[in-house]
Amino acid sequence: MAKKFLSGNEAFAYGIRLARPQVISAYPITPQTIVVEKLSEMVEDGSLPSEFIHVESEHSALSCAMGASSVGARAFTATSSQGLLYMAECLTYASGGRFPIVMMNANRSTALPWNIYGDQRDSLSLLDSGWIQAYAENAQEALDLALMSYYIAEHKTVSTPFMVNLDGFVLTHTYEVVDVPAAEQADEFLPPLETDNKMDLLHPKNLGFSAGPDHNTAFKYKEHIGLLNAADVITQAEKRFAEIFGRQYSGLVENYRTDDADYIIITLGSIAGLVKEVIDKLREQGKKVGLVRIRYMRPFPNEMIAQAVGNAKAAAVLEKDISFGNEGTVYTNVNSALYKAGISIPVSNYIGGLGGKNILPEEIEKILEELTERTVKTEFLGIGGV
Repeated sequence: MAKKFLSGNEAFAYGIRLARPQVISAYPITPQTIVVEKLSEMVEDGSLPSEFIHVESEHSALSCAMGASSVGARAFTATSSQGLLYMAECLTYASGGRFPIVMMNANRSTALPWNIYGDQRDSLSLLDSGWIQAYAENAQEALDLALMSYYIAEHKTVSTPFMVNLDGFVLTHTYEVVDVPAAEQADEFLPPLETDNKMDLLHPKNLGFSAGPDHNTAFKYKEHIGLLNAADVITQAEKRFAEIFGRQYSGLVENYRTDDADYIIITLGSIAGLVKEVIDKLREQGKKVGLVRIRYMRPFPNEMIAQAVGNAKAAAVLEKDISFGNEGTVYTNVNSALYKAGISIPVSNYIGGLGGKNILPEEIEKILEELTERTVKTEFLGIGGV
């Protein structure tokens, strides 16, 4: 294991190299481009034996990855924002075909207005596409997810594509010290891909077929079960990862100082780091506050969220997303989880960071202070309530 000073993009590329994909389909888009550029350098210098295919569009990038996966190859691609939306047609093909592709998405605002900075509306708008969705907090977690994502996606009970999301610029372009595992460790953790879901001349089968009303529901149900099965496989992968690499992750959610918290913020992605700093400061003042960081939006951690906030007096969902005309998408999912668990506490929705606008420490403090009022509201940070 070696320590390197890497950006989130570079760290993810190092993680992908450890996973040894056989095909990389690449198309540049800010702020993702560094990932595929770094991988192209690795292919060129021989440190990553892989077919690097520079395609003509994001739609083609995922189409190419599906073609590779359909013959049993381990495939990788990456995108961001409008590129992810351009791929939208292919997303459901990949999940419906049960192709365990891994894709990195650099979270970026969607047009219009045109904006290259980070929020999470791109990936959250595609939660229903049938992909596993994880959100990294820092570069180390990004690298580790790059490796774990293949273990999870390729598991026989899952067989589902995996989207790893990194906050654009805030995570993709900032640098920190990262532990890069040795290739031998990675090979011990992640075996070569073995799948029966492929075109094979010796064992021919039909892939990518049509299914009418009598059978379509059965296929969609199996796809749904595969995503649900991912929850247990994530736990299994993280246990194995800890045994080999010495880093333990917390499953679908991370709870930070929630055991005795009266007021809790629920969020995802890199903003969780700043929320932790604010919580530590307020804890020193005797205030019982905590954080639930959602690591996976699919499969959604219904029970874990309900358990974490069940004894709190109030909670707030802080997200870089808005489902126009209603509320934040994360907020909708969280409220559903609490309702199903029979938990009735005030939960407010705070929407910030759109188009890369900074979320300030004092705004997080204000959210936690307003929770003491135990009211329910939706508020755009920097603009006011609605």
